[in-house]
Amino acid sequence: MNQQITGTFVAIVTPFDEREEINEAALQRQVRRQAEAGNGVFCAGTNGEFYALSFAEKVRVAGLCVEAAAGQVPVLAHIGEISTHQTIALGREIDRLDVRAVSAITPSFIACSQDELIAHYHRIADAIAKPLYLYNIPARTGNTITPETARTLAAHPNIVGIKDSAGSQESLDGFLAVARERDDFEVLVGPDSLVLHGLRHGAAGSISGLGNVSPQTLQAIYREHRAGHDEAAATHQTRYSALRQALYAHGFPPTLVKCALRSVMPEVGRSRGPALLSAEVEAAVREIALQYAEAWR
Repeated sequence: MNQQITGTFVAIVTPFDEREEINEAALQRQVRRQAEAGNGVFCAGTNGEFYALSFAEKVRVAGLCVEAAAGQVPVLAHIGEISTHQTIALGREIDRLDVRAVSAITPSFIACSQDELIAHYHRIADAIAKPLYLYNIPARTGNTITPETARTLAAHPNIVGIKDSAGSQESLDGFLAVARERDDFEVLVGPDSLVLHGLRHGAAGSISGLGNVSPQTLQAIYREHRAGHDEAAATHQTRYSALRQALYAHGFPPTLVKCALRSVMPEVGRSRGPALLSAEVEAAVREIALQYAEAWR
């Protein structure tokens, strides 16, 4: 059995310079910032703009994150591509690095049946050495992993859990039910508003985009829950949910997270095009960032 992965992870942004090239020093500073807050790192995910990174850049980002984490906190890497073939190719490159596990989003553009998703993930899990997390985010991919499909895939010895970012309590509860049936399949909560709900019902941890802005609040939800301080955990969750509601009201969440972080840490740069925010939205996001941003310098 693979060693269980627990705790809080931040879906870390990928900083870019003015030419939209990866700002390697800024990325490593963000990793160390999260490590200081007690959070692990999930790199090249949705908030890391994986959809705008080349194959080589994804490998480089993972390597930089591992180097900066220096064994202090675990690094998880996203390897999902549209095709099974390319996902395996990226996974094999990431296998060379000291990441704890990998996660693969469902294919996008191609409408997949549940049988196709099962075959997709079985092939990936067979081909790579790192433990594999499924990654369910149907609003972005158009493909949904059902709890029954997760139950089937959980039987594979190299599939160790799921990151559920469907956004609903119903979806999360379905996967938590699967996890309660086994001791070798875990749920990592994706929606920022459901972190505490997931933990209360057996989730092993969370992977959150908002942790880029408020890393200490994210860590506090987990820490207070683990200590049995439910009221304190709920207070931190309320703050986190309020940040989510305020920020995500303005558009595409990954672009807004990066904009908020850039407001207080300019070196992370802008999102790669075509992502674009108006001056009015940027001003509103800056006010939110100044209210909620933590552990920045």
